[in-house]
Amino acid sequence: MDDFARLRTVADYQFGAGAGAALFPPDGSFSVRRSRTGRPQQIFADGERLVSYGTDGRFTLGLAGGERLRTALAAPLARVVVGTESDPFVKEGKNAFAKFVRDVDPAIRPGDAVCIVGPDDDLYGVGRAALSADAMTDFETGVAVKTREGADTADRS
Repeated sequence: MDDFARLRTVADYQFGAGAGAALFPPDGSFSVRRSRTGRPQQIFADGERLVSYGTDGRFTLGLAGGERLRTALAAPLARVVVGTESDPFVKEGKNAFAKFVRDVDPAIRPGDAVCIVGPDDDLYGVGRAALSADAMTDFETGVAVKTREGADTADRS
């Protein structure tokens, strides 16, 4: 099994069926930054980081990877939907708070990589869930998603 077949399988497991083909289409052109041992660390397409592949075997989304997932997966898969009042903050790379969460993929667990989107499914940023899906909709305070990269920021990975 080549690297990309394995990475597609991991993406399908982590984000849902179809995510692997969305992130790494078989006809796509990618550049891979590898560790000294040869393990893929970061995958780029068109000069933009799609994902980082952690030693824990999970992906961390880059903004370009989040956009690919958002367009390929039906809402609300892999998403946390926040109100428009969060737009300028999340796009600047600030965290998304639970009180502004409008909808969420019910399968999201703390630590999952997610797309942060607005009510119209516009990508505001990508990050790591700090709460479970239920907690995001139940809580009135606290960080729901720790934003890694906002739509208006440079790659901070």
